[in-house]
Amino acid sequence: MADEKAPTYEQAREELTEVVRRLETGGLTLEQSIELWERGEKLAAVCEEWLQGARVKLAAAMARRTEPDNDAPF
Repeated sequence: MADEKAPTYEQAREELTEVVRRLETGGLTLEQSIELWERGEKLAAVCEEWLQGARVKLAAAMARRTEPDNDAPF
């Protein structure tokens, strides 16, 4: 996946949902199940990375919002 462009959060979440559905449906060989599980782990990590970035941006925005306005008259 190093050469591939990283998926968006929505793309990763959608594919992860499909991976889970296929694993829950069953009927796969052990090898297929392991491959899907590994892909699911990678997709979950991508989603977590996107969410962590969103948390950082939100925290920064909230911090700016609560900072006192140094230009405001007293």
